[in-house]
Amino acid sequence: MSTRKYEDIINLPHHVSKKHPQMSLDARSAQFAPYSALTGYDDEIKETTRHTSKRKEIDEELKEILNLKLQKIQEIISQKPKVTFTYFIPDSKKDGGSYVTVTGNVLKIDNFKQIIILENKMEIPIHEIIEIEGENS
Repeated sequence: MSTRKYEDIINLPHHVSKKHPQMSLDARSAQFAPYSALTGYDDEIKETTRHTSKRKEIDEELKEILNLKLQKIQEIISQKPKVTFTYFIPDSKKDGGSYVTVTGNVLKIDNFKQIIILENKMEIPIHEIIEIEGENS
């Protein structure tokens, strides 16, 4: 027996199968990819730690101020006034949501659907608005 391991096979030619096609490099490396026994666990952790804001309750005084500003916008709606709205978007997966601020030209105030439609077709729910700033408001 030799003192060196594998000396008897080290110089033999590499075997290439005639029956099976050679595996691609990607397929060969995939067998060494990390394995996660808990599929989706990392996504659940990220979702749990994702921050959401609580919806702010607005008082009657602020509601009145917002209504007056909406009336002023309605009076000049034909001019497509440029207005900045801050409003709440509820989160679809957990309690809370986020506040966003958007600026755009107001195309229409739909009192029936209770939405403001901007020129870029964005719709803002009136009952979620907490702040309105504009050229004439």
